[in-house]
Amino acid sequence: MIRLAVILSLLSVLGMTAVASAQNAAQKHHSDCARDVARYCRSKMNDGDMVVLACLKEHRARLSKRCARTLVEHDQ
Repeated sequence: MIRLAVILSLLSVLGMTAVASAQNAAQKHHSDCARDVARYCRSKMNDGDMVVLACLKEHRARLSKRCARTLVEHDQ
């Protein structure tokens, strides 16, 4: 019984670690394009992620190297 409790505790810690890691990765990608979004897509910011992504693609030639690289890394 104690062994089961320990295993369940470890699983919950691992789950929280995985979520935190995914959030950190998403935050990094967000910050790579934050200036570009503010510069070129400010009017689209409240229209949803896919609209902002489409806007970034429309302005691809003007994007910062970091943002352009992030889009390429994510097959966009």
